[in-house]
Amino acid sequence: MPFLNDEDRKIVRKHFEGLINPVRLLVFTEARGCTYCQQTRQLVEELAELSDHIELEILDRAVEPERAASYGVDKVPAIVLLTGGPEPRDTGIRFYGIPSGYEFSTLIDDVLVVSRGELRLAPATLAWLATLDHPLHLQVFVTPTCPYCPRAVSLAHRLALASPLIRADMVEATEFPDLADRYNVYGVPRTVINDVVAVEGAVPEAHLLEYLKKAAAQAGSAVS
Repeated sequence: MPFLNDEDRKIVRKHFEGLINPVRLLVFTEARGCTYCQQTRQLVEELAELSDHIELEILDRAVEPERAASYGVDKVPAIVLLTGGPEPRDTGIRFYGIPSGYEFSTLIDDVLVVSRGELRLAPATLAWLATLDHPLHLQVFVTPTCPYCPRAVSLAHRLALASPLIRADMVEATEFPDLADRYNVYGVPRTVINDVVAVEGAVPEAHLLEYLKKAAAQAGSAVS
């Protein structure tokens, strides 16, 4: 049974008319022990059918562990967004868990943002990102029924697109309960930066920027 009905396909295809440059989606799955791998693969395959600008590659993490490791993929299902074409660039955008419910719209928006190169970030944020000299890893914990989570994930993903030093993961909390427990996820969205700074809720961009600065300062202190 398809995930997208005819009306869904019509709406998504209309959105994808705004695509300019190709976008490559890498989907990492495993044949065993992954509850939502097949569903995630099917969902992304249905999306890829709706635009010639979407390039799709399906990979088995157990078969190609080196390829997975090169993108930092340590769990499945995982979706990695790259720019498309002959020289793809890693955007730092990751989805861990099936992007269903409210997060389906995040995946659609991410494809558009990557294709069009529209960062939609404030000048102050872009100026600070230009000074960043330590890697930052953002993990945004979500659930499919959370209406506020897409805003937090979208902001984190745009930050990753804007800086090669940022990687931003959507993590579906109910699919990875051990990880959610590790980071004390009792409500969503919850953004964890470099394992040391946590942000509750879908905070405004300027607010998140202060947390990024705090995490970057701690990363700099650890290195020095």
